[in-house]
Amino acid sequence: MRRLRLRRALERWSPSGGRRPARFLAATAAATVLSLTASGCVTVHGELALLPPASKTEAAQALADFTAAYNKADKAYDPALDRDRVTGPLGAINQAGLRARSINTPGGNPDHKPLALTDARFVLPRKAGWPRWFVADTASNRGAGGDRWLLAFVRNGPGQPWEAAYLTILPRGDVPEFAEEEGYAVPVAADTDTLAVAPEDLGAKYVAYLKDGQPGPFAPGMHTTEWRAQRQKAAKRPGMATQYVDRTTDQGDFAPLGLRTRDGGALVFFATRYYERQTAAKGYRPKVGADTRALLTGEIKNTVTREWVSSQAVLVKPAGTDRNGVTVASRLQGVVGAEGS
Repeated sequence: MRRLRLRRALERWSPSGGRRPARFLAATAAATVLSLTASGCVTVHGELALLPPASKTEAAQALADFTAAYNKADKAYDPALDRDRVTGPLGAINQAGLRARSINTPGGNPDHKPLALTDARFVLPRKAGWPRWFVADTASNRGAGGDRWLLAFVRNGPGQPWEAAYLTILPRGDVPEFAEEEGYAVPVAADTDTLAVAPEDLGAKYVAYLKDGQPGPFAPGMHTTEWRAQRQKAAKRPGMATQYVDRTTDQGDFAPLGLRTRDGGALVFFATRYYERQTAAKGYRPKVGADTRALLTGEIKNTVTREWVSSQAVLVKPAGTDRNGVTVASRLQGVVGAEGS
């Protein structure tokens, strides 16, 4: 199935230029550390009441369960040990990373350091029906001491486990203040018209921007203008051509999640998927790292195509802001598959 998906992507190829993105920011570092729905109303059995997703005690237990499972999986390099505690884009990145490392280091992680998530604040949005979700805003023992880890947990029904679907890492001062109603956070509907861009449209607009770079809702920055410039520069690299195909990924546990902020905007998590194809000049082969090689299907002759999952956290301004209404605050990405040809 993975090879079929890669081939279909290549059949619809639309070059946008560029090079393999550098590993940058704490968000991308978190992809290594962890090698790791939607907020609209869904009714189940006639449930219409607005309810909090969990108590603070239950949310704390979900965070503890995730941390314990992650540490076991990271220590053993065994994706099965945290499979039921991760989902969505974070789950895809985490599970692929662990699969690769289990092949390259079958004896487990010799450098394992237990992850500790502390000083947790739980942002609990009320909504009707399922799925339900919340955000844990925590400190960690990884990276810069002033960073905050924001984990979005999703639960799809009674009796189902809480699973971490999104992770973003922000400096403490960049975490927005969330709006509240009756002591609870306020979710943003996927199709709201109160924001510069509705959460359900963010993936498509981001993909379009990365392809053509036309002015629009995205503010200049590391994950917009600078990333496009890196891609374009790589396209001109002698002896190696790099191309990208970006795709929206917004169904199920990959659906966007949004929280209203006190300034009338929102913090929104959303995911995309992209394919990075590198083609070497005649007589040469693209080089790949050990983790990519562990996920590789086919044989690299002169081309390798990596499949990436990318998770973005964006600050969206209120409706009426047509230019620079969306700031990409953080991005976490990881390779989830590769094919040689």
